[in-house]
Amino acid sequence: MNNAIINRFTNLGIHIPEILLPAENIDMTKWSVVACDQYTSELNYWNEVESIVGDSPSTYRLIFPEIFLEEENQEDRIKAINNKMKEYLENNILSSQGPCFIYLERETSSTNMRKGLVLAVDLEKYDYHKGSKSLIRATEGTVLERIPPRVKIRENASIELPHIMLLIDDDKKTVIEPLADKKKYLDKIYDFDLMLNGGHIRGYRITDEDTIISILQAFEQLARTKGNSDTLLFAVGDGNHSLASAKAHWENIKPSLSESEKSCHPARFALVEVCNVHDEGIVFEPIHRVVFGIGYNTFMTYIREHFEELSIGSKLEIVEYADKSSMESNLKSMKSSTDTHVIPFVTSCVYGAIKVKNPAHNLEVGTLQSLLDSLISRYAGVKVDYIHGEDIVMRLGSKENNIGFFLPSMNKHDLFKTVIMEGALPRKTFSMGEANEKRYYLECRSIK
Repeated sequence: MNNAIINRFTNLGIHIPEILLPAENIDMTKWSVVACDQYTSELNYWNEVESIVGDSPSTYRLIFPEIFLEEENQEDRIKAINNKMKEYLENNILSSQGPCFIYLERETSSTNMRKGLVLAVDLEKYDYHKGSKSLIRATEGTVLERIPPRVKIRENASIELPHIMLLIDDDKKTVIEPLADKKKYLDKIYDFDLMLNGGHIRGYRITDEDTIISILQAFEQLARTKGNSDTLLFAVGDGNHSLASAKAHWENIKPSLSESEKSCHPARFALVEVCNVHDEGIVFEPIHRVVFGIGYNTFMTYIREHFEELSIGSKLEIVEYADKSSMESNLKSMKSSTDTHVIPFVTSCVYGAIKVKNPAHNLEVGTLQSLLDSLISRYAGVKVDYIHGEDIVMRLGSKENNIGFFLPSMNKHDLFKTVIMEGALPRKTFSMGEANEKRYYLECRSIK
């Protein structure tokens, strides 16, 4: 690619990466596993992944599933990950596709098609801090304590694998969608079923200069239509903490580099999948909460004290029901509004709903999250997990000393304007699909 052309589009924060994919003899279904931050309370899922993979080359050996983050052997696991990365490179398990973009199509049990474009972004154009006006922005609050463990994994890693998904607000469908008509002219480089109900995925390599320039021009025009120096071109839809960790790692090594090294060092960039928020295959699902390690009566005593201490005019009411059907039928006439938030819950002994009149937050997730943050700071041993799917919330929440909370979904068309006007949303506000629809690790890139 002509350097003059690359320089022309530098302001877009887009980098044309050299992508690595498994060699032709590798079983792609075993290779590709779901994002590490999924199924974080379901050990059986990850045990099944390990059983499927066996001794075959797999991204399972290159990631640190979050369900294992509290194990004592963290250092050993990270070392094993880094060693396996080197092994896959040295033994030609991974093969270079050259500098390219990848157009992909993903089918799941819930959506006929989701289109994406794999590329790299410039971490100099990304800022996850509150109030950021950067070209690439977080859509949810970033928990700074979650970054150091991820940086530790990345700092000695020779390659990166993305489960990061960035969104663009392209209502006229000018950037990604036109590639569907060109795919018959592109080189299909993978086409296979993803494990454990992940659906099907196809990928097409884009290497020719004319197509790459047309994509970059479409991004350029999209950025221009957004208007000003505070343009939000890319909003992080999934993998915010992974992107934040890549940013932190880059900031750590940047001071030791010369100016020429800084401009092209591979750690300056991060591999991502870009999707259009207007794609029919992009569905926003709520992310529910399950609290572990606290009895129902203790929790209710605390929540009443919490709202009394706030003294902000919010009024709390707890409504209880004998069974699920009673809760669901009553909730139909008790939906949330701008002046009242209704948050249903399930425990081992009762179903119910928290009603908060005159809430201090715009969204129900903000009301609940502020309460849970306060709760876990008060009670040692109490934990919160973020759950995709009401059935899992029901199963986990109905166990002894657990409480499951159900949250409503967010309108995806409100995302960009809300982030521009109000900044990042409360963390874990929305999910792009259910857990099995999340990005599976597939493409890699060298970062050393």
